[in-house]
Order: sequence, then structure tokens, then C-alpha cells
Amino acid sequence: MAILKAFKAVRPRKDIACKVAELPYDVMNSEEAREIAKDNIYSFLHVDKAEIDLDKNIDIYDGKVYEKANENLNKMIKDNILVQDEKNNLYIYKLTMNGKSQTGVVGCTSVDEYLNDKIKKHEYTRKDKEQDRINHVDICDANTGPIFLTYRYNDKISSIINNWVKKEPVYDFTAADGVKHQVWVIEDDETIENICELFRKVDALYIADGHHRAASAVKVAIKRRRENPNYSGNEEFNFFLSVLFPDSDLNIIDYNRVVKDLNGLSAEKYISEVSKKFDVEIYKGQGPFKPSHKGTYGMYMGRKWYKLTAKEGTYDPVDPVERLDVSILQNNLLGPILGIDDPRTNDRISFVGGIRGLVELEKRVEREDKGVAFSMYPTTLDELMSIADAGKVMPPKSTWFEPKLRSGLFVHKLK
Repeated sequence: MAILKAFKAVRPRKDIACKVAELPYDVMNSEEAREIAKDNIYSFLHVDKAEIDLDKNIDIYDGKVYEKANENLNKMIKDNILVQDEKNNLYIYKLTMNGKSQTGVVGCTSVDEYLNDKIKKHEYTRKDKEQDRINHVDICDANTGPIFLTYRYNDKISSIINNWVKKEPVYDFTAADGVKHQVWVIEDDETIENICELFRKVDALYIADGHHRAASAVKVAIKRRRENPNYSGNEEFNFFLSVLFPDSDLNIIDYNRVVKDLNGLSAEKYISEVSKKFDVEIYKGQGPFKPSHKGTYGMYMGRKWYKLTAKEGTYDPVDPVERLDVSILQNNLLGPILGIDDPRTNDRISFVGGIRGLVELEKRVEREDKGVAFSMYPTTLDELMSIADAGKVMPPKSTWFEPKLRSGLFVHKLK
């Protein structure tokens, strides 16, 4: 069972939706956000990265930042930049990148289903990042960014969605990065109930992206429940903003690694150690080496690309986490050879989403002139779901989803 709830979205006027919508707060730093929003009073970064409207030296976790976010959100509503719908609706959100589309249903999902693991996770969250969003949600009294959920394809749900998107969208624009965004409003109560009933027959939902946003929304709900011991369970704070996409629509791209140095090893000794667990060959093709199947890796060092192939016996084929390519690399190379004990906290490793291209790996290695980079084969959605179903957790930086959902197109008020 998956609970999906219609809600009264706070959303942009049609004529300025393209100016409001922005990438998620966590894919940019404060300086980048200031640059993006500096000439755009409509930018939702004034809410999601409110430090851009305060002194440049302010701590991004300062209470003033959250108060400013709330002030800016209320001002956008007062100024009619954002308008709340008069009735509970569902919405359809379609994103198209490089000719491939993904189409999801926008609604609210259940805090209790998150707590009961009907909404399944595959990542740990960091307390500092979680607390940041707890403060943001609580003080703004709203979910300002959607949780990216997926579910196993359901032909009846897709049939309803495919018929609805034949209508004219309320929003239709292409962002600066070339991604096309379209939104439809489902106002028909019968259609809303049909969709919600079909989701009640879905076994589970999976968090694809947005673990910190989801965990924070749930912590705020728990706080509100303590403050309101007679809560009924129907209050808006018991639900959080989500976009639900069928797994057949989604695209995970590679999430690559760069290590600053060889952990004190010479290049010859390093290659010798790597060769114990991987077959190593110099790549003689054109350009960077991009793995085309599991168990293979590109490695860039000394201005050369190498192809690595994991040898037999380097992982447990039964364990869904241990057989991930990111785990094989971590357990057989990054940890024991390069000394990256905890990739979550070690400052010698960085991660580069494949959207930036493999040439970015070359640039980063050549900047240091003594490091090494690894191009990865993408984790699959089946692997993600298998790990979540097993109640296990993926290694950090295992998945990178594109395109990114825009913030500002939908806001869910908690009361």
C-alpha cells in the first residue's frame, strides 16, 4: 500500500514559472546561488538559499537564514508570485532531457509510511544536513522542495497519466540547461481518487533522491505531533511533498571518483598493488574510457587512461551491496590501497556526477598532477531497489539522477 494525498499547491503564476523554478538547494553553494539569482527577484533560491539575501559572511546554518527564507516565501505569496490553489489537486510533472522524458505524479506521501518503511531508503543521512532542512521546513512551515520517489511500473497509472498529458500544460518551458519542464493540474476529483486508489495497490515507494529532505520532513512531523498530542493524522504536517515516477522512466548516470594522491606510493608500486585485484590495461581508444558494463572501470593517471576489470573473488555475488561496482572499487582499491577509509568524511576523495563529463576527471587530476580518477558504470535502478528491499544501505555517492527536479514549482504548506 502506498498512500498518495492530493493537496493545495502553492505554485507560480504561469507567466513567471520559468523564472521561479530553480535547481535544488544542495547542488550549488552560496556563491553560485548568489550569482544565479542576483538579477532575478522571482528566483526560488531566495527561499531555498536565503543566505544570498544576507551578509556574505553569515553562517548558512544561522537562525537568521531560516527566518529570511520564511520572510521571502511569505513575500512571494503576498506579491502574487506564488498562488495557492483553492482545492486539493494532484499534478503531473514531466521533464525531458536529451530526448528522453520522465513523467511523475506530484502529491503528498505519508510520514507514517516512511516510519514503517513502506517508503524505502537506501542512504544514511548526515545529522548536520538533516538539521538544516528541519529548521528550514519548520520555520517556513512548508515543504519547499519535492522528494524524488519511484515505484515499479504500473500500466493503469501510466495509462491515466498518458491520457491526461494530451491536454495543454499549465507550465511549459525549457530551462537554461536545456531541460524541458511541463506541468499539468489534475483537478477532476474522480481522476484524483482513481490515481490514489491505484497507488494504494502499489507495494512500496522508493526514495530515489532527497533522503535529507524526507528525513527532515518526518522529524518536523514528529515535533508537531508532540506539540499537538490530540492530532488526528489528517493534518498537512503528517504528509510531505513528493513526485512519484515509474522506474521505467528513470535514468541513473555514473557518479565518478577523484583521489588527490596515491597515498605515498610511486606510480609503479600503485599499479602493482591494483593489479592484484584488477586486470589493468592501458586504454588505446579515443578520448576517456567510459565503462560499458559492470565490473569495469576507467582509471586516469599520469595523463593516461587505463581499463580496470575486477578479478574473480573480489566480492560476494550474493550480497546486493557488496556486488555493487562502487563497493568493489572501495573495498579492493580505494580503501586498502589509497587509504580512503570512509568516503563520507575523507577529504582526499571527491565525487563528480557524470553530467559533467569525463574530461572533468582529467582536469581535476591534472590540477594536482599526482592524483587518480575513476570513471564508473552507473548503478542500476534494480540494484537500488534490491538494496532497499533488503533493508540495506548503499555506499555514499552511488547514484546520480538526471534531470534534477526543480524547486519552486510546488510548495506544500504544513497547515
